[in-house]
Amino acid sequence: MTARSRYIAEEDAFARTLGTRLVEVTEDRVVVTMPYRQGLGVGRVHGGAISGLVDIAATAVFWSLPTLGEEARGATVGFDIHFLNLAVAVDLTATATVRRRGGSLCTGEVVVADPDGREIAVATVTYKLNPGRGRPPANEVRPGG
Repeated sequence: MTARSRYIAEEDAFARTLGTRLVEVTEDRVVVTMPYRQGLGVGRVHGGAISGLVDIAATAVFWSLPTLGEEARGATVGFDIHFLNLAVAVDLTATATVRRRGGSLCTGEVVVADPDGREIAVATVTYKLNPGRGRPPANEVRPGG
């Protein structure tokens, strides 16, 4: 479980672009950081970068289930995000938790905070996670592959 979550949060091309790092992972809870750099927005952190952090953290938490097989596949179905405060040139931390795992759809929450613990954004994420049968569609995530 840790290896897949780490791949999603640190090694995937988009994660490398944002510079995210996995700080903590347990089943159904992950913490991911995104250090500030000017490419994420001059002064303030761009909402798109924050949304990317949310998606990475949520995906990593859904993949934290230790019983997922090698053929498991997944994709974000959608998310609803609310920006609560402006993030001005600060590192951000996303804490993602699974609220419910269904047959193939999972729902989770992500809270993004600054170093002082002030909430910057909150999101609810829906994710489709197939434990594995056959070949995945080209647009689905295959961690480690």
